[in-house]
Amino acid sequence: MPHVSFYWSLMPLVLAPALGWTANEPPPTTAVVPVTTAAPLPAAEPIAEITPPPKPALPVPPNRPRPSRAQIMALIPAVAKHYEVEEALIRAVITAESNFNAHAVSHAGAVGLMQLMPATAGDYGVSSVDALFDPQINLRTGTRHLKRLLNKYKNDYGRAIMAYNAGEGVVDRTNSQVTYRETINYTAAVLNNYQRQGGAAPTKVALIEVQTLQKVESPTQARRLLKKYLDPSLLSLNVKPTLSVRYLNPALHEVGPSSKPMFELNVD
Repeated sequence: MPHVSFYWSLMPLVLAPALGWTANEPPPTTAVVPVTTAAPLPAAEPIAEITPPPKPALPVPPNRPRPSRAQIMALIPAVAKHYEVEEALIRAVITAESNFNAHAVSHAGAVGLMQLMPATAGDYGVSSVDALFDPQINLRTGTRHLKRLLNKYKNDYGRAIMAYNAGEGVVDRTNSQVTYRETINYTAAVLNNYQRQGGAAPTKVALIEVQTLQKVESPTQARRLLKKYLDPSLLSLNVKPTLSVRYLNPALHEVGPSSKPMFELNVD
């Protein structure tokens, strides 16, 4: 069909005016729009790792000879008489705390003969940590603290010794109903040594009860023995053990949000 081919051949001539070009001109080309890529985003800054603040440096013992046990023993009678605290109790606490090492420093930062924390010493006017390495200052400050605890707890040696070790805040918040295994061990050591030193206070019952607690392993047994034997006026505890006992020295127990109690309070 030649007429069809003829009509198709005329199509460029018909459409040319409408498209804005003539038959003698080359057809327009499609405009090419350049494509630009967006500038790359700046690299994100790496998130800084959050590190816990460093622990404060522990006190450094002085560079001088340590006083001997005999020298320390000679200081005790006058301090005991001044603050009206038994010599036997002071000797027992020193033995448990530092074993008469005037330059002792615990992992928690307790210092000297009676292992005083700087904050506690500050309550008695001793603001210099270095001063706590002086056996006379440490002995007087520790004995004052011990005397205040004895007065507060009405000469209940069990609770006063627990408060000296674990802090009176723990004893007060729990109404003497909770303690740590290490505090039980500490209290037993001090009471036992106190008796050997010739202490006059009636602590035999408290010592027997604490020694019984040291042998307790299961929570059920602990609750049964605690209810059966403990006099609330001495060492009334209603707890269950949560960790095994590794150390006698309470200063080795970590303090902080991640620490776990050696005992937990049971509420019946």
